[in-house]
Amino acid sequence: MILLLRNSATTEQIEQMLEEHRFYIKTAVDIERRVLAGGGDMHYDCEQVLLKDGSKQENIWGASFGIIDKKISYESMVNLRPRQNRSMEVLDPRIRERISQIIIEFLGGV
Repeated sequence: MILLLRNSATTEQIEQMLEEHRFYIKTAVDIERRVLAGGGDMHYDCEQVLLKDGSKQENIWGASFGIIDKKISYESMVNLRPRQNRSMEVLDPRIRERISQIIIEFLGGV
C-alpha cells in the first residue's frame, strides 16, 4: 500500500507501507514540498502518487528506507535524469541530505 505523508508516520502506517517489502520501504520524496510517498513495489509507483498530488518531476527523488537498520539507499530508476542526475544513485550531496532529513523525520521515529 502506498501512502502519501506530510508528517511523521504512525506505527500502523509503517506496517501498511511494509506490506510489499518486509524490511524496507520504497519511497519517493518531493524535496521542495516536503512530501513523501512510501510503500508499494516500485519507486515509480510512489513517484506517480506525488505527481498526481501536484509535485514537479525535478523535485522528486527515489530512495529506500531500511526499517530495522534505519539505512537509506539512494538508488532508483526515478533518479536517472540526463540533465539533472546521470545515475540511478542520487549524486548531489545536498539533495541526498534533504532526502535523508525528510525520510528520517517521516519514517525514522517509529
